[in-house]
Amino acid sequence: MLEILYDNGPCLVINKPAGLLTQAPRGIDSLEIWVKDFYRQREGKSPDDKIYLGLAHRIDRPVTGAIVFGRHVRAARKLCSQFADRTVSKVYWAFVEGQVSPDEGTWRDYLHKRHGIAQAEVVEADHPAAKHAVLHYRVLSQNAMGSWLEIVLETGRTHQIRIQAASRGHAVVGDSQYGSTTPFGVQHSELRDRGIALHARQLGFTHPMTSEPVDVVAPLPASWGDLQLPEL
Repeated sequence: MLEILYDNGPCLVINKPAGLLTQAPRGIDSLEIWVKDFYRQREGKSPDDKIYLGLAHRIDRPVTGAIVFGRHVRAARKLCSQFADRTVSKVYWAFVEGQVSPDEGTWRDYLHKRHGIAQAEVVEADHPAAKHAVLHYRVLSQNAMGSWLEIVLETGRTHQIRIQAASRGHAVVGDSQYGSTTPFGVQHSELRDRGIALHARQLGFTHPMTSEPVDVVAPLPASWGDLQLPEL
């Protein structure tokens, strides 16, 4: 069932669940399919009716949080332009292994998406496929289990937060793909169905039709309660 965070004209913001692809090839379940079905039901369309849905960005399969969709072409194009121009604000919460120090800072790396697989790696700046990756973080709180981070992305690279944190010895809890050894959430038999402790907490953009500022905060999933939520 969709958790709708914002619904205004052609803009719909959903709190994406863990273990679900944002978009997928035919025959594989995805959030895109869920949203199209939502519009079909609301607009009284049949299952065979085509629904246009524009995706301005994506969230990794094991990650939760705020994601925006555009219901028609014009809205989708304007949303995509905002992401391309980096005028969208994106804030993530992550719970990572270890004690992150200093309490705030900037991580800069060069990343490369490995060919043929959904995985990134840190490379040298002169690597032919290197892309500059920058994020800013601050520690919200720490406990014996790890560190709560608030992260603002300056760039949006494949698995950026996950690989930048892991490469510093602070893998996102539950992210076995990048070296985490700490279980997180429901331990589904299929690894791809499991979530990790990374959440798109806040999404800010300009409404593509009214030009009004939109700021959406996505509640954390209930499963995160085991991580001793920070007191803000």
